[in-house]
Amino acid sequence: MMRFSKMLLLPLFWVLAAPAGADPVTHDRLTAARADTSNWLIHGRDYANQRFSPLDQINTGSVKGLAPKWIYQTGVSATFQTTPLVADGIMYLSAPFSHVIAINAETGRELWRYEHKRKTEKLCCGPANRGVAIGNGLVFVSTVDARLVALDAATGNVAWDVSLTDGGEVATEDKRARGEGNTLSDRGITGSTGVGSAAAPLFFDGLVFAGITGVGYGLHLDSARPGMPLGAVIGVAGRYGRPGFLAAYDAKTGAKVWQFDTTQEGWEGEFRDTTPDGVKLPRDIPAEKAAAAKFKDAWKFGGGSVWHAPAVDTERGLIFFGIGNPSPQSIDDTRPGDNLYASSLVALEAKTGKLVWHYQQIPHDLWGYDVASPPTLFDVTVDGATVPAVGQASKLGWYYVHDRRDGKLLFKSEAFVPQANLFARPSPEGVDVAPGAGGGSNWSPTSIDEKAGLAYVAAMHLPMRYVIREIPADGDKPAIKTSAFQTIDGGEKWGTLTAIDLKAGGRIAWQQKTDDPLLGGVLATAGGLVITGEGKGDLSAFDAKSGERLWSFNCGAGVNAPPVTYAVGGKQLIAVAAGGNQLFGFRQGGAVIAFGLPD
Repeated sequence: MMRFSKMLLLPLFWVLAAPAGADPVTHDRLTAARADTSNWLIHGRDYANQRFSPLDQINTGSVKGLAPKWIYQTGVSATFQTTPLVADGIMYLSAPFSHVIAINAETGRELWRYEHKRKTEKLCCGPANRGVAIGNGLVFVSTVDARLVALDAATGNVAWDVSLTDGGEVATEDKRARGEGNTLSDRGITGSTGVGSAAAPLFFDGLVFAGITGVGYGLHLDSARPGMPLGAVIGVAGRYGRPGFLAAYDAKTGAKVWQFDTTQEGWEGEFRDTTPDGVKLPRDIPAEKAAAAKFKDAWKFGGGSVWHAPAVDTERGLIFFGIGNPSPQSIDDTRPGDNLYASSLVALEAKTGKLVWHYQQIPHDLWGYDVASPPTLFDVTVDGATVPAVGQASKLGWYYVHDRRDGKLLFKSEAFVPQANLFARPSPEGVDVAPGAGGGSNWSPTSIDEKAGLAYVAAMHLPMRYVIREIPADGDKPAIKTSAFQTIDGGEKWGTLTAIDLKAGGRIAWQQKTDDPLLGGVLATAGGLVITGEGKGDLSAFDAKSGERLWSFNCGAGVNAPPVTYAVGGKQLIAVAAGGNQLFGFRQGGAVIAFGLPD
């Protein structure tokens, strides 16, 4: 039963009252979120990021009757990646450009709206925002202009608003090559480096964790061809960018408690010539070591964005998250060494930010293989023993499973996308690489059915051509070396939805090929369903045991966000954002749609 107060017009908000008797979302409630059958309280549903719901009213038998129950229009048509949260009948979601909205989760009626006032119109990383966090009466959002904002959960009023960076820096256009003396814009090259935040923050034990993106230097060129994804990802040799970081903030005040920089002095590491699991890398180690003294400050421009909310081992007090590729992207002349901790999965102490372990999937990454998909925690049996594990679906096309206590690699899965020229260097004529710079599994969250021992992964097959170019010297202006991952004209592009058997060492249990590269994420339920969306607009439900597609609905815009499920009024609903993705050429919109069974 909803009870509404008198509507008040405020400068930034239309406000309606919350449901009577709503319980506060406390640390204890969040810690027990996995057993909560009605709500979706955390970005990954629980601190383990499993995205598995015990609800089964919508199941393999009833799903064919699924139909829209309400549609909420945000009024913003742009790349839409939010995971809605639901607490006691209220849905909290972020819209593109970091606006935040609370709506009645049963009816879709707006309760309040926070309109984010950006500090700059120039954004390093586009409008996307992947969601909010809730806790202790507040809603937290990390913003496109690198701020962390806490809102009153009942009204949407601002409780506090802080810059994520000490200097308050945001997106900039960095046209000058620092220390090199040449101006890129004079040579027909412009790009951006700066600071924003796309990932949802995470509330845990009185702290809010948030990371920054956009810290590398490069160009993402849109394709001029209708229906095609980005045209190229370009890297430029030089000193650009800054280190990324993940930081913890006091949830009551916004004061920074600790910060872990994703690139640090000493990032050269061991100068490995293989990946940690033994795959040979095309590196000239002697040449890199000889150049190390000249580029000893390269870590200061090293990149390493954070693309997702961490997972939390509440028993051990550890957080787990992935780090993006080093800068400059796809070109390595000015960054000798392994480039720690870029392209790594890391574990930190939640209270202090102290590094516990790291696993660098690709030392000296040249291919843009960020550790972008959120890690997930579960238990797995290895040699008859139960091991606390962390799994991560990589852009390389393998699902990695580690002992979460020390980072030891337990196993990696069979490849869930085609792989070709995986660690090839670029050439003037170009070499076709699969997965391309988009992955594999991009930022899309996975889902785990721990009882069945299955991980469900949404991924893409989108090969790209890797090319090296040099802009010749021009008078007193030196030559500039560039590289690019280019879209292949007429090339293959499709998606895979894969069930990976964790009880069988990562064997593929089943796989469905989809028309579109999959970007957005997966939901699994006790009703025997796996649910995901596609860029052409279909939200689909698959049989979790066989992979058979059981139901689809076209949402009118790309479904490139993760679906969630919850119960209100005794009825299970499934909700998803339908707003597409500009970078991948998927139709844009601004709707959140909730589906349910017939009354």
